[in-house]
Amino acid sequence: MAVPKFFEFFEAFLKAVSDGELHSAKDVRNNIANSMKLTEEDLAEMLPSGSQRTFDNRVAWARTYLDKAGLIETPMRGKYHITEEGIRALTSNEKIDLAYLEKSEKFKDFHNVTTQNTSIEIQDEKNETPLEILESAHKQYLSALASQLMDEVMKLTPVEFERLVVKLLLKMGYGSGIEGAGMVTQASNDGGIDGIIKEDQLGFSHIYIQAKQWSLEQTVGKPEIQKFVGALQGQQAQKGLFITTARFSSGAIQYANNLLGVKVVLVDGSALTKLMIKHSVGVSLEQTYEVKKIDSDFFAEEL
Repeated sequence: MAVPKFFEFFEAFLKAVSDGELHSAKDVRNNIANSMKLTEEDLAEMLPSGSQRTFDNRVAWARTYLDKAGLIETPMRGKYHITEEGIRALTSNEKIDLAYLEKSEKFKDFHNVTTQNTSIEIQDEKNETPLEILESAHKQYLSALASQLMDEVMKLTPVEFERLVVKLLLKMGYGSGIEGAGMVTQASNDGGIDGIIKEDQLGFSHIYIQAKQWSLEQTVGKPEIQKFVGALQGQQAQKGLFITTARFSSGAIQYANNLLGVKVVLVDGSALTKLMIKHSVGVSLEQTYEVKKIDSDFFAEEL
C-alpha cells in the first residue's frame, strides 16, 4: 500500500498516545506503523527531495494538526500525550479528519491562516497557473512553519529566549565581524535591558534589546515601551529593539514611531518568526525547487 495521507494518520496517532502517558516521536511512529500494518517498502519511501522519509514527514504534520486542534499536547520537546479533547474524539465514534478538527476554534485560527480560506475544501485551481499554485502552496507552507516555530519558541525559558533574540540579530548581520558582538545581560542587573549588540569594533554604537516572551494573546502597551525608553535614556542610548512573542497596541506603535532623539524598533511575534525563517534561525533548508522558463532569446537566434 502507499503511505497514507497525513490526515489519515490522525486517529492512529491519537490511539498511539491514548494511555495518557508521554510518548516520544519515535515511539509514536513505531506504534502507527505497526497498527496500520505498513510494510518495509512503505516506510522506506522518501520524499521527492530525498531529505526525509515520507512516513516521518506525514506523521509530523499529523502531529502539528492534532496539536493545533487541542487533541494532543507537547509538554516538553519531542514528547506528546493525549488531552481530554483527544480522548473525547476517540470515544465519539466520529471520523477524525480535517472536518472534525474544524470544530475546534483554535484549529480554525491556525488552518485559516495557513490556507487563507475558511473552507477545508481544496481550492479550485482551474483558473490558476502552475506557478501561481506553487507560490500559493509555498505561502501556506511558510504560515504553517511559522506557527510551528512559535510553538517551539514559547517552550524556551526567558533566558533562552533572550539568547535566541541576540543570535537572531547576529545572524541578520548586526555586529558582523566583531568578536563578542552580542551579549545577554544578567537578569539581576539588567536595568530593563536584556541584550546588547555592538555595532563597531571600538564600541561607539550599540543596539539595546528588550525581549518579552509573553503569551501570544497578550498585547504590549505604550507603558512598556515608555519604560524601555527610560532604560535606553539611562544608558544614553540612541537605538533600541523591543521584540516580543505577543503583539503591540496601536498606542505603543504610535508612541515608538513619534520618538525623537532615540530610535526604537518594535518586532512582534509574527515578524519574529518571519525573520527567523528568513535568516535560518531555528529552521533548516529541506528542499529547493528551481522554476525555469523558456529562453526566448535563445530560440530567436539562428541555431
